[in-house]
Amino acid sequence: MGNRVVITGAGVLHALGDDLNKFWDNLVAGKSGVKAIEGFDTEEYSSKIGAEIVDFDPGDYIDRKEAKRMAMFSQYAIVTALRALENAGLEITDDIAEQTGIIIGSGIGGLEVMEDQMKKLIKRGPRRVSPFFIPMMISNMAAGHVAIYTGAKGPNSNTVTACASGTTAIGEAAEAIRRGDAKVMIAGGAEASITPSGVAGFASMKALSTRNDEPQRASRPFDKDRDGFVIGEGSGVVILEDLEHAKARGANIIAEVAGYGATADAYHITAPSPDGDGATRVMAMAVRKSGINKEEVGYINAHGTSTPLNDELETKAIKRVFGDHAHELAISSTKSMTGHLLGAAGGVEALITALAINKGVIPPTINLDNPDPACDLDYVPHTARENVEIKAALSNSFGFGGQNASLLLKKYE
Repeated sequence: MGNRVVITGAGVLHALGDDLNKFWDNLVAGKSGVKAIEGFDTEEYSSKIGAEIVDFDPGDYIDRKEAKRMAMFSQYAIVTALRALENAGLEITDDIAEQTGIIIGSGIGGLEVMEDQMKKLIKRGPRRVSPFFIPMMISNMAAGHVAIYTGAKGPNSNTVTACASGTTAIGEAAEAIRRGDAKVMIAGGAEASITPSGVAGFASMKALSTRNDEPQRASRPFDKDRDGFVIGEGSGVVILEDLEHAKARGANIIAEVAGYGATADAYHITAPSPDGDGATRVMAMAVRKSGINKEEVGYINAHGTSTPLNDELETKAIKRVFGDHAHELAISSTKSMTGHLLGAAGGVEALITALAINKGVIPPTINLDNPDPACDLDYVPHTARENVEIKAALSNSFGFGGQNASLLLKKYE
């Protein structure tokens, strides 16, 4: 089974709050971070809404001159990672630097940099393209920058599994600790894709909600009137530690990472397998590898995108994995409040799941006004559920390309 892996810190950056406590409080209160997009003119766009970070300021974390040479997703990752370390009460000193690694997932990377530099190339020619173009844009740079800012010299990588990127990053980071390659891992996801091309691309696929007149009611997972996901952006990072290392320094343990699953649908580039096969197998794998009985799972933070296909098929997959116990589970899609953060979704949702276990509070699925008859499980509608004993929980992420990842987190004992 290898070394036990625990979560000792978390950091988040989102429209609902860049402070972990504020973000959690807003989530539990059922508040939505979705509003009309401000960053560019959406007049000609079919979808004009998103959970957008406005007036981001890296503050004391990144020098302003350096920030201009970084894509926004890298800036999000740095700030979130440093806040996660602060939350964990952990400093990467020389004696632990080589045993501290980083995996930060991003589905797209520096999209706004690509847009800006392509405009320069077309309008002003190749000599006007920035020498920082490639280092700013490529998706591994978030992990690279976080290493520079923290001094972590251990395993360093990034994951690109579309909307499963953040979950894949945390799962692979936990595996690195489990096999003894690191004692500490900084892991999660970062994304900054609320840009003209990002929104246009998803809108042209008809993947986005067009409920523009009701932004905060647009993301409605498991509701029969759902019409697509709402794009979000930001970052979610957790600090993973080898249990013995965490105990030796007296760390506050939020939850334990007990199981991780990864599968492929091998079916279609964007549509999930119609029988929910990949989603079924990934949850079953995470539960099996955790060594716990499936009846001990009390909560699932669903992928729950608010798209017609995903929500029905995820429900079907949950039933296949858990049988009769599926109807005893509490399930919520926090994307109803956060929107879909693409490659960062899994990072944010893993820390939400860990906090739910730790605090005994299950965030709600808001906007579930008219449940889809095909989605007939307990999705914790409208209002958070407090004073709940959660022994174990799953956090699901399913990405384009049919790439699926699931984390089994449990209460630390």
